[in-house]
Amino acid sequence: MVLPGTTVLIIVGGLVGAGIIQPLPVVLAAMVGAAIGDTISYFLGKWLGRGVVHKWPLNRYRREVARARLFFQRYGFAAVFVGRFFGPVRATVPLVAGMMGMHRRRFQIANILSAIIWAPVVLSPGWLVAKGAGSIPELDVTSLFGLAAIGVVALIITAVIALKLWRRRTARA
Repeated sequence: MVLPGTTVLIIVGGLVGAGIIQPLPVVLAAMVGAAIGDTISYFLGKWLGRGVVHKWPLNRYRREVARARLFFQRYGFAAVFVGRFFGPVRATVPLVAGMMGMHRRRFQIANILSAIIWAPVVLSPGWLVAKGAGSIPELDVTSLFGLAAIGVVALIITAVIALKLWRRRTARA
């Protein structure tokens, strides 16, 4: 890859903020692209399986692999969800989730929810810079309410799913 996806999205966010590109198709494409990319990595990890950690180059990092396994056993859903927001591990988290045998549905829920939140977050810096700090108060009320509504809906969906998963986990214990 010539340019990292995050860099491209920040630049595209600037084009959206400047009014050159329509925001809805860009946000939707970023969400879908992020979710599909991580899904492919997840299935690649499933296909490679746990045995790949005994082959080069991963066999040189046995301690790190062991820690990753423990981390996923304890924080599987949260690891996938939060992992998308941390550049150094973003590309490896879905692969490791697949290798560790994380349940497909749990992975996809965390994957899709994090993509829904991640895409606008990554597009925002470019958008804000293009709009200019002085013009932020000039945003129309509809835009502000729209952004707030998207954030609230994403937060509610995340909270409901997290609560259901937590209840299911405590019911098993």
